[in-house]
Amino acid sequence: MSKYCIGLDFGTNSCRSVIVDLNDGQELASHVFPYPSGEAGIIVDQKDPNLARQNPADYLEGIKVTIVEALKKAAQINPEFNPDDVIGIGVDTTGSSPLPVDEQGVPLCSNPPFKDNPAAMVWLWKDHTGFAEAGEITKKAAELRPQYLAKIGGVYSSEWLWSKILHCKRTAPDVYNAAHSFVEICDYIPAVLTGDTNPGKLKRSICAAGHKAMYNHHWGGLPDEEFLNALEPGLGGLRNRLYSEAYSSEERIGYLSQEWADKLGLNTQVAIAVGAFDAHMGAVGAGIQTGTLVKILGTSTCDVMIWPNREKLADIPGVCGIVDGSVMGGYFGIEAGQSAVGDIFLWFVNHLVPETYGKTQDEKFENLARAASKLKPGESGLLALDWNNGNRTILVDVRLTGLLIGQTLHTEPHEIYRALIEGTAFGALTIIDRIEEYGVPIHEVVNCGGLASKNDLLMQIYADITGRPMKISASDQTPALGAAIFAAVAAGEKAGGYRDVDTAQKAMCRTSRTFEPIAENHKIYVELYRLYKQLHDAFGTESWSGQMYNVMKDLLEIRDSIRKG
Repeated sequence: MSKYCIGLDFGTNSCRSVIVDLNDGQELASHVFPYPSGEAGIIVDQKDPNLARQNPADYLEGIKVTIVEALKKAAQINPEFNPDDVIGIGVDTTGSSPLPVDEQGVPLCSNPPFKDNPAAMVWLWKDHTGFAEAGEITKKAAELRPQYLAKIGGVYSSEWLWSKILHCKRTAPDVYNAAHSFVEICDYIPAVLTGDTNPGKLKRSICAAGHKAMYNHHWGGLPDEEFLNALEPGLGGLRNRLYSEAYSSEERIGYLSQEWADKLGLNTQVAIAVGAFDAHMGAVGAGIQTGTLVKILGTSTCDVMIWPNREKLADIPGVCGIVDGSVMGGYFGIEAGQSAVGDIFLWFVNHLVPETYGKTQDEKFENLARAASKLKPGESGLLALDWNNGNRTILVDVRLTGLLIGQTLHTEPHEIYRALIEGTAFGALTIIDRIEEYGVPIHEVVNCGGLASKNDLLMQIYADITGRPMKISASDQTPALGAAIFAAVAAGEKAGGYRDVDTAQKAMCRTSRTFEPIAENHKIYVELYRLYKQLHDAFGTESWSGQMYNVMKDLLEIRDSIRKG
């Protein structure tokens, strides 16, 4: 008899549920729910491009719609399917995406005084309104608590918890003062399913705590009260209303409440696992092991690795954190990433590509890829920096912007498209080089997400630039698959689940195909990467000194040599 788990995946613009067969990891059925609020689910402010919030009510509606509809589809696909065979639910979300709540864990925006106040909603991961506060946190930690920075790559980000809370305190004091606590949505949603959202009782995610809130058991959990008050008088008073412990996602937070069992058509024996961020669960769904770099490719990317926690691991400057248990128990999780990848291509197609390449977005992408694939590396004479939404790794600087160099009056849109893809691949190689530089070997790269499965040109360019094979996960929904794996472990063997993540992965994870690097292309890209690094260091670091007189000339020489064969 097959047993099933549900992976709930809360993304930037929509959420989905995936019903997974625990025997082999096959996805029996799924359903997607686009968030109805704001613009594509995001509350924005035309006066402040850094603001990005979400309505938590969208999540609650999404839980109900996606699971109920997926269960209906499952029964249609397999007449023998029984909802009582669903033994667990796992949850992955974006992050850091904190929500201000009252003493019962009810979102402040549910209360009439704050109904339309964006500050009382979820502060989405891509909200950068706290960029100034992030700089202050970095500076103050360097002065008073350098150990805090050592575990997060040396720089605190505006995408993370404390910069958002501090910005809330300064710009929306009514919301901050009314908030009893702040809860990451990866902690909030599992709590909702169990029927107890009391912020003092929640099992908080070590993934969110360690990577985004400077939590570490070596210094007693969250940053100490003295440090927080040094940042902002009174901020330290919030510490005791947050949490003192955090857990990996193998842990069970509880079981499905009767209320939600009735709403969803499930029973109250369904185990609910501790939540985590989408990228980390996606890495588990992609089959991550020691020596495997998992790249979750989407609007942005997240790179994830693990390292046994019994072995020595150096601090790695520029990464988004090294956290024990953040990916899976028994291992340090290493996180890095790029703030924009798919978003860059969407921006280009939506704003700059003429209708000669097609009338619809899909037509434009298809024709751009067809034309760009005929180009050889270096043939366009173009080179791009991939910082259109700032740099997440290794510079950790939201105030950096994109750059395209080498264009002439003869430059064509498909040449630019290829250069933008190459720029993101050079950014990916910069991350690989930094991780290996600090003693973590990368033996294989597994890619997942929509870009990996649908864009062959991108994957071949990534293989050629990095000089490494690019494997593709067989699952199109690796975060949801990873969430289902953790749900199976939380449910336990007696219920039909698994004893640990490793055992579940062996049964449920696989890759589909591999893109091998082309040696001739890689040789050219080595030369282009040298120029990329020159631009990277010149525009991205204060310590760089030199000149860039050679860059345009070198690009032209490479272009001309390629065109002449």
